[in-house]
Amino acid sequence: MSALTIDVISDVVCPWCYLGKRYLEDAIARSPETPVVVRFRPYLLNPWVPREGMSRADYLIAKFGSVESYNAGNRRIADALAAVGLDYQRDKIKRQPNTIDCHRLIAWAPDQIAMKQRLMQIYFSEGGDLSDPAVLAQAAVDCGMDADAVRARLATDEDVARIEAEAQSANEAGINGVPCFIFGGIFAVSGAQPPDYLAQAIVLAADEVAKQVAAE
Repeated sequence: MSALTIDVISDVVCPWCYLGKRYLEDAIARSPETPVVVRFRPYLLNPWVPREGMSRADYLIAKFGSVESYNAGNRRIADALAAVGLDYQRDKIKRQPNTIDCHRLIAWAPDQIAMKQRLMQIYFSEGGDLSDPAVLAQAAVDCGMDADAVRARLATDEDVARIEAEAQSANEAGINGVPCFIFGGIFAVSGAQPPDYLAQAIVLAADEVAKQVAAE
């Protein structure tokens, strides 16, 4: 059986994407008979944030009206992340990044899954500034990449246009909420759905792909 491709459209600063990634990992573990390949696709949740980032408080005021209104509605995702063992230190986050450089780094990483996880940990658990090239370079080192090479690439416009185009394509395809999981190019599942639901999608998509291959 060939591996089922799972495209995950998400952003590193989306807490529901953080949860969805964990749910997908659990779903994959529940379907060991189905080999999969996970590919992360960029989504820019806040493309209007400057490339150098901005104050987290200013961001929350601009997007939600006030810090307090955001925090009041944030309890559900905080509880959901805690329930699956993901550390969410909301009050540590002081800077809101533009995530183009994060998506570039994920694309360059030999292990995209590890890089995605590390960037999310830096943001949600450590309150790190993902618009800081030094922070990104250290994340690269943590994932086995060369810091100097990454710094040099980040200082260029390499892949910026591609990341922006892919994110725009997701919008044009009608994806206006993340995470979004596309299984084998056949089924799309939107939102941080429970592991059982995602595991069913994996099995159904794998069966459908096998039928298509057999019919060729």
